[in-house]
Amino acid sequence: MKTLWLVRHARPLVAADCCYGRLDVAVDPQATRQAARSLHQALAALQQGCVIRHSPLRRCEQLALALQGLDASFTSTADARLLEMDFGHWEGRHWDAIGEETIAAWADDLALHAPGGGESLAHMLARVNSALQDARAESAEHIVWIAHAGVARCVQWLLGHGAALPHSTQWTLPAPRYGQWMRVGLPP
Repeated sequence: MKTLWLVRHARPLVAADCCYGRLDVAVDPQATRQAARSLHQALAALQQGCVIRHSPLRRCEQLALALQGLDASFTSTADARLLEMDFGHWEGRHWDAIGEETIAAWADDLALHAPGGGESLAHMLARVNSALQDARAESAEHIVWIAHAGVARCVQWLLGHGAALPHSTQWTLPAPRYGQWMRVGLPP
């Protein structure tokens, strides 16, 4: 069975209570280098090659470039389907400033509501599912996605629930910590 590595970018340089989804924020350079070194060690231990894709946001691209800087054989390709959720006009705002009532409206219709006029979870699930189908068709046994917490949660949901749409009480899936990863089996 193929293995999909869901790698999360290093810690972004934003306030902890900031909604930053698709906001193209910088990341801690030292944390990015450390994440690249750890990922390089794990990938170098594989007996076969891997395919690496990354979100085009700079926090993911920087990790992909740092990994390539350690080993030129690790090349990656940007894939817009691996972007984090688009939170529209919520982007860059503190969660408290968005307002509890507004966030509750999103939670009431988690799958179909587009927070901040951005992107619904249903749309995000569809684009991640498209990337997942392409990953299944890859010839490599190891596929590495350098992406975001939301993408990791979408993959887990899709592998466990298929096309069903989640309710907010079901959206409790784990995600890798900054600069870390999780591996999931990718059935054909």
